[in-house]
Amino acid sequence: MDKDGITVNVDDDGPGVSPEDREQIFRPFYRTDEARDRESGGTGLGLAIVEAAIQQHRGWVKADDSPLGGLRLTIWLPLYKRT
Repeated sequence: MDKDGITVNVDDDGPGVSPEDREQIFRPFYRTDEARDRESGGTGLGLAIVEAAIQQHRGWVKADDSPLGGLRLTIWLPLYKRT
């Protein structure tokens, strides 16, 4: 947390996401090549919903490598300022 907002990191130890796919994973219905088989489930909407919700609150989300070996999502949200 800083004077302007709070940062939340969400890490996993899965296979991760290639640097080329990191911007794309926030597009509706986008699934990486590794996630396109029917057994993996999902529709590719989850991260698009996350990004839309965060942006509605004037924040941002980005994807990076996790120290656990998978994906790290960094979410930043501004603090509410009373006027």
